[in-house]
Amino acid sequence: QVQLVESGGGLVQAGGSLRLSCESSGRTFSNYAMGWFRQAPGKERDFVAGISRSGGATVYADSVKGRFTISRDNAENTVYLQMNSLKSEDTAVYYCAQGSYGSRPIQYEFWGQGTQVTVSS
Repeated sequence: QVQLVESGGGLVQAGGSLRLSCESSGRTFSNYAMGWFRQAPGKERDFVAGISRSGGATVYADSVKGRFTISRDNAENTVYLQMNSLKSEDTAVYYCAQGSYGSRPIQYEFWGQGTQVTVSS
């Protein structure tokens, strides 16, 4: 049974930083791409960032390019999302996901429970 557990969310002021983590268990982590998505109240779940199995390729939503960085540690079965220069519009529940490399939710088979990020202006 695959489990993805996010952590690191919280309340931060605009312009601040947060680092999200997502620890995976249940299958060989390095065999799968990882992604981060987010969902604000009343909105659809949007792609944020994705990383390939080895970490050699990454892709970002235009809205976060230059501010967010996705990375992974295959020895620790963990994917990270470093978020800098946070804006109020980044407020959402952030989900990590595991599956195939890409930006579409359908490409990811397993999802975490989500962690709340709130950016105050």
